[in-house]
Amino acid sequence: MRTVYLPRESACTGPLVLVNSAHPLRVRDKTALCAPDESRPGVLMERQAARLLQECIRKTGGWDMIVPVSGWRSYTEQQQIWDGSMAENGEDFTRKYVALPGCSEHQTGLAIDLALAAEEIDFIRPDFPYGGICGEFRRVCTAYGFIERYRRGKEELTGIAAEPWHFRYVGAPHAQLMEENGLCLEEYSAFIRSAPRSCTMPGGQTARVFHVPCAGETTELLLPDGCCQISGDNDGGFIVTAWGRSA
Repeated sequence: MRTVYLPRESACTGPLVLVNSAHPLRVRDKTALCAPDESRPGVLMERQAARLLQECIRKTGGWDMIVPVSGWRSYTEQQQIWDGSMAENGEDFTRKYVALPGCSEHQTGLAIDLALAAEEIDFIRPDFPYGGICGEFRRVCTAYGFIERYRRGKEELTGIAAEPWHFRYVGAPHAQLMEENGLCLEEYSAFIRSAPRSCTMPGGQTARVFHVPCAGETTELLLPDGCCQISGDNDGGFIVTAWGRSA
């Protein structure tokens, strides 16, 4: 066992941070960004998320058919998108499909909007159907740490309409646990708080996931030996992943 000390602001950073209108971004990281698709250098993601998205699309053989549309956005860009949609589409549409500036996952670099390749692509609501190559992407994306973030039936929890094109990197094994238990990100932290969870990844590696509440200015955390990952949840605590040996 070993002890680590986490400052309070760490609870607001990491791949599992919840970002919505009730949980705005509290820490604006200087995130290392890169383009998952070199042919679209303006569409950026956090470096690890970009690398895994590349691998996921390569796995499906979909680079000729799957188009990254929108990734990381600055606060200013999110404000411009919000204002433009309000002027063009009205308030009801905008609140359904555009997050408030400061409350958008795109500002973390962990979110990506994808489209099926076409001559014209709607920037706010790109077409990403459930069949064909897009369906194949969905079937494998959890193994690479991605979830379809805004699913139909979860609108009251997420505050956003169903968006089949919007994917969020949360990392493994969290994407698998959310998929297996039918959870959106708004439900996940409470799910982990209620009891530690374990799962076995497709490659046979095991993982144990547990929650630690933020204890004040500094949280003392006792970690098991071996590989561990820690992410803030932006909801008052930390989610710890302890990796074990292959089953």
